Amino acid sequence: MKKLECIIRPFKLEDVKEALNNVGVHGMTVTEVRGFGRSRGHTELYRGSEYTIEFVPKLKLEIVVAEEKVDQVVDAVQQSASTGKIGDGKIFVLPIEETIRIRTGEKGPAAI
Repeated sequence: MKKLECIIRPFKLEDVKEALNNVGVHGMTVTEVRGFGRSRGHTELYRGSEYTIEFVPKLKLEIVVAEEKVDQVVDAVQQSASTGKIGDGKIFVLPIEETIRIRTGEKGPAAI
């Protein structure tokens, strides 16, 4: 099993959710986060004053999938979250040692 941590633009959530549903992913965790990458945020004009936004608002999706579905899920997220502009986000793929469903005690892929 693998865990995908996907950092995306907030307005792309519905597109990503629909793409994941189409490839058979029916569960995820969504967290509002703030951060910056290489671009170090951006500058905006507000009431005539210029100010820098260092921590840009993003969403972090956490998705656990079977190893054989990783490439399919990564492609779905990448295609649906992309705008082609700087700041589209990142996808991190991490190993998962074990998954246990609290209610039933099921383990492994059955617990997803």
